[in-house]
Amino acid sequence: MAGESPIVRTVGDYPGPEAAETLIRSLYAEHGRSLLAYATRLTGDRAAAEDVVQETLVRAWKHAGDLTAGKGSVRGWLLTVARNIVTDRARARAARPAEVADVEIRPPVEGDHSEAVVNTMVVMDALDRVSPEHREVLVQLYYRGRSVAEAAKELGVPPGTVKSRSYYALRALRAVMAGTEAEVAR
Repeated sequence: MAGESPIVRTVGDYPGPEAAETLIRSLYAEHGRSLLAYATRLTGDRAAAEDVVQETLVRAWKHAGDLTAGKGSVRGWLLTVARNIVTDRARARAARPAEVADVEIRPPVEGDHSEAVVNTMVVMDALDRVSPEHREVLVQLYYRGRSVAEAAKELGVPPGTVKSRSYYALRALRAVMAGTEAEVAR
């Protein structure tokens, strides 16, 4: 066996429980850097290349009998295995449908109506504190959704008066809600 490379060994050449580890260490020591560089060029990703090197070394351990001088170079065998692993992974990714994040089917979230109830109570309380003329205009325009002309007809006042009262009614309502309660005259 004088013509063989010192790395061409089988697990049987290493007696004892450390046989597999010793084989892998010796393969990695001699071919690890070039194998990693080659895998990195193929994958474009250092982490993926490290996985390819690891898988290559596992396959080398499983097929230690193939690593003999008569069957070609060990480095060539390792590089071929690494290329095949990269090719197999690329094909597997291409054959698999694109991954989509899991989407839970949930019913739409219903809003908490308590805030609307509280707001209504606050506005109703504030309406009770403004003058009756202001309250009537606000109720006609905002609660009943009437136009200025319709509110004027309903209240029996000119449209200009409705506009003026709504302006001052909103100011009075804001003052009451802000806590200043200084009633605005007019």
